[in-house]
Amino acid sequence: MQSTYTFEKTNARMPVKSFRSGAINVAIWENTSTVKDGQQATFYTISLERRYKDRDDTWKSTPSLRVNDLPKATLILQKAYEYLVLTSTEEELN
Repeated sequence: MQSTYTFEKTNARMPVKSFRSGAINVAIWENTSTVKDGQQATFYTISLERRYKDRDDTWKSTPSLRVNDLPKATLILQKAYEYLVLTSTEEELN
């Protein structure tokens, strides 16, 4: 059965969990939606970023990675996956 989702926007959300290795950060976000039949459903999304300082010494972030960032990204993405598998229900993971 196909479900239709309506997403609710919230202000100033914090990630459920985050993992960092050097300048690479992965955040896990909990999202809720109302399914077509009116029930609430929870699902998770992941964001990946690299932090850096620009020429003005201001911190910025980008989703772009360098070659040397890939091992760190792989490690913390694996940690995020482990966290979700160990703490979530089957329904939340789908």
